[in-house]
Amino acid sequence: MIKIAITKGRIEKQVVKMLSKQGFDMDPIINKDRELLIETKDGIQMIFAKANDVLTFLEHGIVDVGFVGKDTLMEADFDDYYELMDLNIGKCYFAVAAYPEYRTKTFHRRKRISSKYTKVAKSYFASKKEDVEIIKLEGSVELGPVVGLSDAIVDIVETGSTLKANGLEVIEKIADISTRMIVNKVSLKYKKEEIFKLMEALKKGA
Repeated sequence: MIKIAITKGRIEKQVVKMLSKQGFDMDPIINKDRELLIETKDGIQMIFAKANDVLTFLEHGIVDVGFVGKDTLMEADFDDYYELMDLNIGKCYFAVAAYPEYRTKTFHRRKRISSKYTKVAKSYFASKKEDVEIIKLEGSVELGPVVGLSDAIVDIVETGSTLKANGLEVIEKIADISTRMIVNKVSLKYKKEEIFKLMEALKKGA
């Protein structure tokens, strides 16, 4: 049996659709109610979890495979896994966004950057050798510049409509994001055949 943890919601629906197209028995998952763990006739056990919990289950060997967004992987401290596949779904990107005048403004102090993704923000500005103050916000990070808390934000951009609605625009693109298939290193050693069968099905079902 192969054990999978999958980010519930959109990623779950898209991965299940891809596997269903390749003949995997996904009916119990498609028709589930509030179940958090389901086993299928194909020998798949699937756990439905929040993105960060997918990594926790993988880290502790509860599951063999995880499906999670690259944003979660970039922000996490845990990196002892193999990233096997980019599913090319759930596409968006990390970006620095601000009011247009940010581009030409001269700062006589450290820039203040608000973000939910503080690790990504720190890493990006460190790579540019910029010393900035990172302010963590859990909710609508666009509020940072709007209320004067920060000069810019680092956030995920999909359509850009929320930025536009608040007078903000993308200043710099940081990295592309999409759904990734990751695997526990020990599991790959002992369940290689099953894992690669799953990966091939996803490639064909894309």
